[in-house]
Amino acid sequence: MSVSETPSGGSAPSKNRNLLVRAISGFTLLPVVLFLIWKGSWWAGGLLAVAAAVNTFEYYNMVWKRAGGPLSILGIALSGVLPLLPLLAPHRPWEAAFWLLASFMMAAWALVLMRGPHEDAPTRVSHLVTGVLYGGSGMAAMAAVRIIPHDGLAFAVAAMTITWGNDTAAYFAGRFFGKRKLAPTVSPNKTWEGFFGGMAGSVGGMFIARGFFFPQLTVLDCLVLGLGGSILGPLGDLCESLIKRTYKVKDSGRSIPGHGGFLDRLDAMLFNALWVFLYVEFLRP
Repeated sequence: MSVSETPSGGSAPSKNRNLLVRAISGFTLLPVVLFLIWKGSWWAGGLLAVAAAVNTFEYYNMVWKRAGGPLSILGIALSGVLPLLPLLAPHRPWEAAFWLLASFMMAAWALVLMRGPHEDAPTRVSHLVTGVLYGGSGMAAMAAVRIIPHDGLAFAVAAMTITWGNDTAAYFAGRFFGKRKLAPTVSPNKTWEGFFGGMAGSVGGMFIARGFFFPQLTVLDCLVLGLGGSILGPLGDLCESLIKRTYKVKDSGRSIPGHGGFLDRLDAMLFNALWVFLYVEFLRP
């Protein structure tokens, strides 16, 4: 369950224990993540590469119940390479990513053709490629944003701010005011009140980041990134919920005590990081 959902069910002691474990995990990991992103270069690239590889591993685990076989291992490795491409090939990272993904797709088709099973070959190859794109592309976008000269740290933090601001504000708005269901068949605890509270959290968080840390961000940056993130972040969250509901799993993994897997924590960030990259590279005046 994302923090943007309205909590329901479960005994009070169980909830309290889970909240304590979540808090300890969060306070332990958050400084490490922020430090590595602040350091940039291979520090941030290594962090994002590990996250991307684990994301893809968890995706394969959800859809197949276990991530095994040479193609799964290759997909996990390729996903981990994607966030390193902005450092390895800073002038042509997306060209390199395209050819790596195209080669992986052809290798997947060739191996499935030779080894079978043939009955579900299109579905299997689609999952293999989707796992890499879903797990790795958002982290690669974050890595590309971080290496932007002068403003890379500001926009990398912006991706985190619009995600965490949205999650936090949506949780409290949904908890205290939530009545109308946002997507009851996918994530029954999300509400429209939480959605609009999250929107305020994304935009407000951007202005706080601008006021205290990154004055180079413009008012337009704060509004556009905040509003876009307040839509795409929940969309990413709902997409992961749809995967879990489809394959009947509670969490994407158990990598982070109290939080589930990496995908459970990064589902919204994957979409928001891509949004920040697209805005900075193609839309920003």
